[in-house]
Amino acid sequence: MAFADSWIVVPVFAPLTAALLAFLVRRASFFISLAAACLSLLAVAVLVNRFLVNGPAAYAVGGWDPPLGICLRTDGPALIMLVLTAVAGVGISLYAKGYFTLRIERPSRVGRPERQERFFWPLWMLQLTGLNGLYLSGDIFNLYVTLEVIGVSAAALAALSGKSASLIAALRYLLVSLLGSMSYLLGVVFVYKTYGVLDLGLLQAAAAPAPGVIAAMALMSVGLLLKTAIFPMHFWLPPAHANALAPVSAILSGLVVKGSFFLLFRLWFDIFSPVLPAAAFNLMGSLGAGAIIWGGVQVLRQQRLKLLIAYSTVSQLGYLVIAFPLAFAGGSSQAWSAVLFMASGHACAKIAMFMSAGTIMLHAGHDRIRDLAGIRAYLPVTAFAYAAAGVNLIGLPPSGGFIAKWMLLITALAGHQWLWAVVLLAGSFLATAYVFRVVAQLFVIPPDKPVITRRRAGLLEWPALIMALLSLLLGLMAPYPLRLLEAGQIVRTAMTMGGGP
Repeated sequence: MAFADSWIVVPVFAPLTAALLAFLVRRASFFISLAAACLSLLAVAVLVNRFLVNGPAAYAVGGWDPPLGICLRTDGPALIMLVLTAVAGVGISLYAKGYFTLRIERPSRVGRPERQERFFWPLWMLQLTGLNGLYLSGDIFNLYVTLEVIGVSAAALAALSGKSASLIAALRYLLVSLLGSMSYLLGVVFVYKTYGVLDLGLLQAAAAPAPGVIAAMALMSVGLLLKTAIFPMHFWLPPAHANALAPVSAILSGLVVKGSFFLLFRLWFDIFSPVLPAAAFNLMGSLGAGAIIWGGVQVLRQQRLKLLIAYSTVSQLGYLVIAFPLAFAGGSSQAWSAVLFMASGHACAKIAMFMSAGTIMLHAGHDRIRDLAGIRAYLPVTAFAYAAAGVNLIGLPPSGGFIAKWMLLITALAGHQWLWAVVLLAGSFLATAYVFRVVAQLFVIPPDKPVITRRRAGLLEWPALIMALLSLLLGLMAPYPLRLLEAGQIVRTAMTMGGGP
């Protein structure tokens, strides 16, 4: 194994080691976690460079090759998600440090913020381990293990605030996550019974119509849809995201739901697309359309900022699912581009929004939308970050949301799929309404508004601004992720024709 290939294990083992050390060495937990996040970012940068030069990398854990052993692999889509997770990991870590520092200085209950921070860092590193492991794993059972790590750590993070509402929401989240994992695992059993292998590469080569495949895909898809909170299986998401601590909300909405969706999309289009009927893709599109419209309407009814952002996640996830029928008609290559731009832009925007909402809550003492007027006077960076992130949700250029929605819209129009095009446009109009509903409050300063002294908020405001700017400018950086996808497509085509990477 080349030294460059050994970097593939770093994004998994660096945060896993940091999780253990952060639990044992509590005073240095932030620095340990930040070092692990930065090391993961460096490793991902090395893997991207290696992929562009030499093609995909692979590492057989323990020296055991498939089908007996577990193999970690890189390809274009996985690397894009790894880059997103690594960048967000650094930003969330910095924000969390500022968030807990301010809460400890001004505690609502003595000792509670310290306990929350104590357990946040190891759980956050465990979450990062699961996400990176999911993107690198090349075995559907190992993917189940990463899903469990993500689900359990996410539920524990959601319960950290200690409020009764958050505890109930976290318990509901845990039960739903376990149900989704059981459904996925039962599907893995059907797949193994049918093909006798679990490795994704071997499954891709062996995929053919068989009696157990449709049942397996149905079980695995339902489990992953539950974990992703796709309409109408979204009931757990708004209370879990809205009642969690601000850094946790950013993790859940920006990163966690993307992991299970990434796996769902990979199974449908990279592995089992030849054996799935067209009706299944249209059913997925219907779920996406329902999420966009119903979620958008629910967003307009919310009176709290964090609940509004949480319900907007339900709506925006619909765009990812509506890509299924469009990809089936227009080709998986275009679909991967649209889905990854949508997922990346949405992740950066939602992380920025929940960070901004947390900063507003700490400084204003509430997140009631009707009482947010004048926030710009003492949190100008936060107000701008929220507005910039909102541009991505609406889908205005040059944001990643614009690139993704444009690709989906062009595909729908080219295939004369007018219903999906109408849903895409309607979702953008709804997003415009609920984004401007908040922005109009943030940027208006009533003449009778009392002046509030600006408090120190550096580590709270700047990570949110950087994530918002990334979502806003993602369209200008489009050639770089597209290059990764094109390189992966060339490799896949060569392997299909009998060549090698």
